[in-house]
Formats: sequence, C-alpha cells, structure tokens
Amino acid sequence: MIQPAQPINEKERLNALSSIELIKDIPEEEFDNITQLASYICKTPISVITIVEDEKNWLKSNHGGPPITEVERKYSHCGHAILEPGILMEVEDMRKDLRFYDNPFTTHPESPILFYAGMPLLDNDGFALGTLCVLDTKKNKLNDAQKKALKNLAKQVEKLFELRRKNRYLEKIKQELDDHNTLLKDFAGVVSHDMKMPLANMIITADLIKARYKHNVDEKGQELLLNLKKSALKLSDYINGILNHYESDRIVASKEVEFDLHHLLEDIIDLLNINDRCEINFPAENIFLKCNRAALEQIFINLINNSIKYNNKEKIIIDIESAIDENHYYFTVTDNGIGIPEDQLSNVFKLFKTLYITDRQGNQGNGIGLSTVKKLVESLHGNISVSSVLGESTSFKFDIKRA
Repeated sequence: MIQPAQPINEKERLNALSSIELIKDIPEEEFDNITQLASYICKTPISVITIVEDEKNWLKSNHGGPPITEVERKYSHCGHAILEPGILMEVEDMRKDLRFYDNPFTTHPESPILFYAGMPLLDNDGFALGTLCVLDTKKNKLNDAQKKALKNLAKQVEKLFELRRKNRYLEKIKQELDDHNTLLKDFAGVVSHDMKMPLANMIITADLIKARYKHNVDEKGQELLLNLKKSALKLSDYINGILNHYESDRIVASKEVEFDLHHLLEDIIDLLNINDRCEINFPAENIFLKCNRAALEQIFINLINNSIKYNNKEKIIIDIESAIDENHYYFTVTDNGIGIPEDQLSNVFKLFKTLYITDRQGNQGNGIGLSTVKKLVESLHGNISVSSVLGESTSFKFDIKRA
C-alpha cells in the first residue's frame, strides 16, 4: 500500500477548507441528493462526498456505504485523487493497483472496495477540498456518459461549497454590522440623554436672565437671549428625535393588543394638546385593530405633529382615513399644509435628510421624524408613501400587517 502524499499547497488548501465551515456529522439534503444521484447514474452501490482534512477524511454525505463518518487519511482513496485537481481518478480493480492492493478496504473479508472513481472538488482558487466518488464491491468501469455526469455533479457540489462560504462570510459581516449598530445606538442614547439636562438648564437660564434683568439688558441682548433659547430648543428637538428613532426598536418589541382606532386618535389629540385652530377628522367608521398599539401611536403622532407644524393656513385641517382587508390595515393622513416640492418627495423618509422648507415658527426639520415613521411601518411589515401638492396639501398613505 502507498500512502497518499500531501499536495504542495497543503497549508493553503486547509485554510480554504476552513473558510467554508462545513458542518460535520449532520446530514444535509442537498448533498445527500447528489450522492444518491451519482450512485444511480454510475450504477454503483456506494457514493460519498469526502472532505480531506489534515489527518482524516470525513464523509459529508454517505450513500450506501458502511455506517462510518471518517477514515484515516493514510488509508483513503480520495487522498490520492486530490493530488491531481481537475482530473477524474478511476481505479477499475484495487487488487491490481500498487497504491491499494493491500489497503484495509480492499482486503475487507465481507465487503471489499474493489472499484473507485472520484472527482476532486475544487474551490474558486483551485484548491482540492475533497472528492465526489462512487465505489463498488466488485471491479467496474464507467463509460464516457457516466464520467461526464460524475464531473457535472461534482460541479454542483462545488457550487454548494461556494454558496456555503459566501453565506458564512455574509453572516459574519452581518454580525459585525449588528455589533457596530448596537454600539452606535448605545452611544447615541447615552450622549443624547446626557445632553438633555444641560440644554434644559440653558433654556431656563435664558428665560430667567430675560425676566430678572430685563431692565439691564438692551434690545440687542434680549435678541441674543432669544436666539440662544431658540437654538437650545432646536437642539433639544433634534436630540429627542434621535432618542425616538433608536427607541423605535423597543417600541416594535411591544406586544400586540386589541383597541379601537378612534380611542387611539383621541389619546393622541390629548397628548399633543391640540387647540381649536386645528380640525382633525376621524375616519367615518371606527375600526377595531389588533396590532402593536405603541408603534401605531408613534406613527400617528409623528404624522399629525408634522401636519400641524408644516401648515401656514389659518385653520389647520387634518383628515384621517382607514380601511381593512384580510391581511392589512390601511391608513391615510392628509393635511391642508404647505406641501412638499415634487423634487423633494423622494427624500422625505431618509434619515437626517432635511428638506428646504420651514415650519410655522420658521424652523427647519431635522430629518429624523419621518425616517422613524418609515422604520416603524416597515417593522410592522407594511409600506408607506407620500404625495403632495405644493401650497395645498400633503398625504401620507401606509399599511401595516394584521396580527
């Protein structure tokens, strides 16, 4: 018996094999289907997918063979096959081959392996990772069609290997992105939370100075104090937006409950302290919902609040419509506000993307609120869209999946 030599690129070959992260000892249907088909086409009782490691070969798929999962590499036929990548190795009668005539598999008293045909399995860099092989307990010979079929099946195994490698790579990238995203969320949350108190102190201090020293501060000083307060309020609004955006993940995790739409909207009106200059028209028919109430409430709060802020009419009118089918709830929020320029409609849901429009107080948005709305809607397995007529109206349509 001649033990198989190691390929000259053995170290690189083993590194390539490691990158695929194949799972040992767990049957996988896609590999078992190929060995079953190989055995059928080649008319052999046994077909295996063998992975050649440092000291041992292990069987990724074993059709018809003895109930073993690994073989010492020094006794393996596949160890010889991988020495010539790209070439099908066929041994018609093991007893007549110096490499195998006294191999334990050849001399087995009950079920000797006398025939072997194996096609090396290569990765994209040409490293032979193992073989797809067929075996018989009697001498045999493949015809040209069978050889071609075995090679084609080996190509399918190689594609499965490459798909596995890419999936493992993508999983690692996703995990890294998730870890970075978590760190960013924590950082944003801590920084935003820690900044709220100093900002509140700035706003209160500006008011105290203006009130207590109003006779000592000239008109220019009063104007500076007002600008200071406005800037602090704007930054506070920005921080609250960031906190709400990252808090949306927690909101989405809330439980689904049953409630009616009118009651939800009434709670929002009370929360926003809406005055008589704003008319909000509920859907004509009150529907009962079963979904994530906290998430839907946050969506409506953002949309209604925007309809009020970005409105230059003496009488603000907001119309809310709803509908329902077997799978989704549908909602529309339409206002008579200032509208959105057509060339800006594609940007309204982008995080930190601000539009060149100002609210009733002359302030520009921070590009967080509508991004949070879109994030919440999509987390509820829905979609949102916007349409607008500049100077007349804006309409947001969205749907969410029923529980």
